[in-house]
Amino acid sequence: SLAGSEKSYFSILIGGCLIPQMISFRLMFPLQSLRPGSWDMWNAHSDMREVNFKNSDKYFHARGNYDAAKRGPGGAWAAEIISDGREFLQETFGRGMEDLLADQEANRHGRSGGDPNHCRPAGLDEKY
Repeated sequence: SLAGSEKSYFSILIGGCLIPQMISFRLMFPLQSLRPGSWDMWNAHSDMREVNFKNSDKYFHARGNYDAAKRGPGGAWAAEIISDGREFLQETFGRGMEDLLADQEANRHGRSGGDPNHCRPAGLDEKY
């Protein structure tokens, strides 16, 4: 366990958010699913950019979260942190609240084990 002054140092290091979560996460969950879960999120994002298909973003949000969460607790945690961070940045830069809420719903749907195809738009290439 960290002493009081060490906890304060870590809390200050990155705005008081990320480091304390990482420390508690490391104690609670195995790390082996964290990296593959992060890659699942990256792969879904890359596919979304590659296909550039109208109204497909909710599907790729759900798919990335679904794939990452299947990896285990570390993958689910990575999906949540990446999704929330991405939505925070988009909100900060003025993206519409309705779209943000729909993205978060797709994120939660995938992370909770819901079929990503529920969010799949008609006509999206089967490759994805």
